[in-house]
Amino acid sequence: MKLPVLFLGHGNPMNAIEHTVYSESWQRLGNALRAHYGGKIRAILAVSAHWVTRGSAVTAMEKPRTIHDFGGFPQALFDAQYPAPGSPEVAAEIRALLGEAEVSADLDWGLDHGTWSVLCHLFPDADIPVVQLSLNADLNAHEHFALGRKLAALREQGILIVGSGNIVHNLRLMDWRHPDTTDGAYDWAQTARKLVNHWLQSGNNAALTNDNAYPEELRLAAPTPEHWWPLLYVIGAKSDDEALTLLTDEIVGKSLSMTSVLVGDERLAA
Repeated sequence: MKLPVLFLGHGNPMNAIEHTVYSESWQRLGNALRAHYGGKIRAILAVSAHWVTRGSAVTAMEKPRTIHDFGGFPQALFDAQYPAPGSPEVAAEIRALLGEAEVSADLDWGLDHGTWSVLCHLFPDADIPVVQLSLNADLNAHEHFALGRKLAALREQGILIVGSGNIVHNLRLMDWRHPDTTDGAYDWAQTARKLVNHWLQSGNNAALTNDNAYPEELRLAAPTPEHWWPLLYVIGAKSDDEALTLLTDEIVGKSLSMTSVLVGDERLAA
């Protein structure tokens, strides 16, 4: 059985512990995944915006720690834990698939908030092993996409690929006085959102991966690329004939998009 692939716009870390439109959508998605796939998900491979390295690495510990990689939030968020097991076996499979010389086995990182803040709603029992693949800062957009192409084989081996980031993520220009408002998004942010959505829905992988030709609006949307890159793994893992569904698609705080993407099984979006 071929599993779907997910890109989740994770946004504010408080989505992990608050009842929001986005946490609700992740809960519904998780319910649908469990209903349709049950015990067929052997492990989760997370590609998070919050783990950027020189070279590639995959977490290979048996018990990854919950990383609270943020500041200035309530204690309740720092108290949150996501005690999912790791899987040295799955990490070894990923290294074999991508090349052991190219991907190191990491025993220090764990699960950062890009991963656990969404998985705590998708799979609240934390009973499915989770491994993270780092984002190699030395790669360009097309090379990240190419890694996603290689990872696609995991979908038929019971591994759910989840990318976590944000397509529009310019915190410097965000309206911090009204961080949850969906009104008044910057024109450039809306233009970038609509353009990327068009590329996604039309299957224009060439435009999505050509970082030498991104328009100014997209460069403003992703002034640093780490929140953009996880999307490239998700579209890389997509077959050309598969459905792609946009889920939550608002911009909050004028410059942070909550767009999520489902590749594959359209039943999950119901």
